[in-house]
Amino acid sequence: MADEKKQLLIVTGMSGAGKTVAAHALEDMGYFVVDNLPPTLLGSFWDLIVNSNDFKKVAVVIDLRVKDFYSDLLNEVNSLEDNANVQATILFLDSSDDTLVARYKETRRLPPLATSGRLLDGIQEERRILTPIKNRSNYIIDTSDISTKELKHKLLSEFSDRKRQPFSIEIMSFGFKYGMPIDADIVMDVRFLPNPFYIPELRPFTGLDKRVFDYVMNKKETKGFYQKLLDLLATAIPGYIKEGKEKLTIAIGCTGGQHRSVSIAQQLARDLSKKYPVDITHREVSRYLRK
Repeated sequence: MADEKKQLLIVTGMSGAGKTVAAHALEDMGYFVVDNLPPTLLGSFWDLIVNSNDFKKVAVVIDLRVKDFYSDLLNEVNSLEDNANVQATILFLDSSDDTLVARYKETRRLPPLATSGRLLDGIQEERRILTPIKNRSNYIIDTSDISTKELKHKLLSEFSDRKRQPFSIEIMSFGFKYGMPIDADIVMDVRFLPNPFYIPELRPFTGLDKRVFDYVMNKKETKGFYQKLLDLLATAIPGYIKEGKEKLTIAIGCTGGQHRSVSIAQQLARDLSKKYPVDITHREVSRYLRK
């Protein structure tokens, strides 16, 4: 039996209040999540988990499918509290009646207890049945006026045991002739810029060479484009951060990934690193250094 006390998070609440969103968010935090577990199986389920070293954080999502489920749930929680190897926590997700009615109308579904076909009657009956477990809950989150993203952030702040990764940027140069990178968030095509390939003394080198770099960056066309690129990123990057993105990949492409894209990527890394952590990769440079 594992010596370390394991965490069991029981996620329940009103149907339509966000339990599916919560389950996905908890999985992203490293929880082993089981959805729609009947409460009567909670004790047996925990016996399997507590004897395994593979699971440290476990979440079960319990819906109101049968009225007796919630009386069973309270009994099972009482039993688990006597278990020295489990730290059980109940998260209850709630929403106002008006919000739930609007959500059900949008999805054209009915609450589990809307046997007569009336939305509000089913919601109110469910709320009555859930009152005892809500009163027993450790955390209650009302999702009436918050977005999916805001709910995820709330769950992250309450239940994640790791600090949020700082935002960082990866800048990549590449050659279109070798294929576009499939993992880039922003792709800039710089094949319209003057090409050092047609300068015999510059052709063998890459944008890492000062002569090639200066040729590319000192061109009038490059200066105008590059300033507009910086302006675009100054607007876009804070938006990515606000949306919760932890890493942004910016790919700069030219024909072969040797001269123009490398030069632009080098300068972009220097400028963005004044404000953000930046890594830089030149995908094709090794092709030319081997020659």
